[in-house]
Amino acid sequence: MHPTKELIDEIFRDKVIQARKMSVEQKLWAGPELFEWSCQWALAGIRHQFPEVDDERARQMLEERLELQRRLEDRDDGR
Repeated sequence: MHPTKELIDEIFRDKVIQARKMSVEQKLWAGPELFEWSCQWALAGIRHQFPEVDDERARQMLEERLELQRRLEDRDDGR
């Protein structure tokens, strides 16, 4: 079952309302928490794509991907 556009829109609105209620301090803490959360999802994807790699290699692959992203962003910024 796929979520409907209405459900997706409602979830988005709820997230926006929730974010607007956050204090500045909460918003500052949210950045690192979201980054950690996204890294965990990326590691899960790497482990799914490469089930034979151990945890250390999976982390190295994540770091390589993050570095590639940084280089691509730097290139787009004209650096």
